[in-house]
Amino acid sequence: MPPTARAIISQMFGRTILRIACIFSALLALAAGPTIGAAGEIAAADHIVVHKAERKLYLYSGDRLLGQYKVELGLSPVGQKEREHDFRTPEGHYYLARRNTRSDFFLAIQVTYPNKDDELRARKNRWPPGGLIMIHGLPNTLKHSPDYYVRNDWTDGCIALSNSDMVEVWMRTQDNIPIDIYP
Repeated sequence: MPPTARAIISQMFGRTILRIACIFSALLALAAGPTIGAAGEIAAADHIVVHKAERKLYLYSGDRLLGQYKVELGLSPVGQKEREHDFRTPEGHYYLARRNTRSDFFLAIQVTYPNKDDELRARKNRWPPGGLIMIHGLPNTLKHSPDYYVRNDWTDGCIALSNSDMVEVWMRTQDNIPIDIYP
């Protein structure tokens, strides 16, 4: 095997091991956290609320707050997402749609943006509404120092969490639960 192929395989294997270790560590931390029902069962969320101005994502089961997490948003976070490539994080009522373990980011859960209101607003202005809004962790390949991702809004319009928080949100949610995103 040529040296470059060996290096690529080694790098891919290393990332896989790191990802498994991160997930395993987060699962151990969750097992020690608050539970409902049987011992060791992780409390499941039935809806998510994001307050953009607070840079917070909240997980709820009914009225019970299960957790709150610091988030980073799109590069231009103020205001409603109006069109593709405006770097804004949407505001409105959506649902979690599907999960992606093979994204360019550490885990990703798709949000059902655009909804009918978003499509109508974009069509009225003759703009493409955009799409692929996700809740996700850090990029698998960092382009900046890790500090940059903690201190800045850096996504194209998504909701970003630390990798450990992303594992917790991933484990406590399922597809088709509502997510409300407020200014």
